[in-house]
Amino acid sequence: MGKKRKKQAVDEQLLDSLFTLEKEWKDIQSIVKKSIEPTDDGHYKENLAQAKYLFLWREARYRKISAIRYNP
Repeated sequence: MGKKRKKQAVDEQLLDSLFTLEKEWKDIQSIVKKSIEPTDDGHYKENLAQAKYLFLWREARYRKISAIRYNP
């Protein structure tokens, strides 16, 4: 019983992080797109945020976590 509770807590934390990173990535992407001359640093931060998001997304798929079941 304790193991399932721990897994559920970790899954919820994973989804929270996933949603946070998605918002961060979309914000950075929006800023870079609106820039007249985006810097290399801007592209780097955008790619880094995207890589983090995709890593967590793959982990959620591996764990078979659905955001539909998630109720914050």
